[in-house]
Amino acid sequence: MSEKDTISMQLVREALLQTCPAGQPDAPLLARAGIDASQLDLPEARVSAEAYARLWRLLARRCNDEFFAMDPRGLRSGSLAFLCRASMVQPTLGAGLQTALAFLSLMLEDLQPSLVRQQSLAEIVIGEPRDAPRRAFTYFTLWMIIHGVTCWLAGRRIPILAIDLRCAEPPFCDDYRVMFSENLQFERPRTRMIISADCLDLPLRRTQEELQRFLAEAPGNILVKYRDPASLAWRIREQLRRADPGAWPDAEGQASALCISASTLRRRLGEEGQTYQGLKDSVRRELAIAWLADVDLGLAEIAERLGFADSSSFYKAFRKWFGCNPGHYRHVILQGTAP
Repeated sequence: MSEKDTISMQLVREALLQTCPAGQPDAPLLARAGIDASQLDLPEARVSAEAYARLWRLLARRCNDEFFAMDPRGLRSGSLAFLCRASMVQPTLGAGLQTALAFLSLMLEDLQPSLVRQQSLAEIVIGEPRDAPRRAFTYFTLWMIIHGVTCWLAGRRIPILAIDLRCAEPPFCDDYRVMFSENLQFERPRTRMIISADCLDLPLRRTQEELQRFLAEAPGNILVKYRDPASLAWRIREQLRRADPGAWPDAEGQASALCISASTLRRRLGEEGQTYQGLKDSVRRELAIAWLADVDLGLAEIAERLGFADSSSFYKAFRKWFGCNPGHYRHVILQGTAP
């Protein structure tokens, strides 16, 4: 099983915190999920996504709460099914997402998600009482539900541009970055997920049969289906992220580094629905939004780091990617308001 189809044991411990108040994990329940309780304290231990999904379902049934008892009211069993049914009959993804968030706001007491459009950007903002922030696990579990349903409604992965969280950064974030985005910002004024507003206009055409199949496989399909399943593309993305964009190899150079021919590289990426240029553009976009969150980096420096010949080329590319200029995006990220 590949690394990205496994879940850190630390997330298992987080799931048990609220549902095992005595502090002692339920070994028989873990065994039913296919998780070895003796490995709970091993920092590097991982479990299959299928085992984590089974644990999720078992805990939800035991607590009658699909949100791990992390909200005073919570999400009673059947909430996810009702949310999907109500959302899928809407004409567009934006309308479906609005319906899903309105339902969650009715069900949950403390966490109140809502959709806010900011020109070409859209934010899913989690309103909450101004007391101490929740655990990162609480926020990410809600994001997992919202983003997973959003991707299912659209029939494809909806790229996350950035996630801000009120809480401090937890000791582990690797799984969260794989599931959601490399661009995670902690100790921010509010908790929100930022996506492109263009996707909200996508039409919804889900059927009852597809709904039944989605619910039968949930939440395992939410955990892994909308991550990048292409192992070759994943390896190339990781190599590009670790390298200076100005020194990225062309397709022939990348193929040589992988000890395959350029034609084989094109064919294998094509089978995965990818192109090498598309992967480079994707990583360049990720780096751009991550660096724009760093106030110490000027726009000209970011353009140079990304390998653009000049700032105007960066501006033109950024507008093509996200429909706004990088200055506007930075303002939204740092201030939370449109200029």
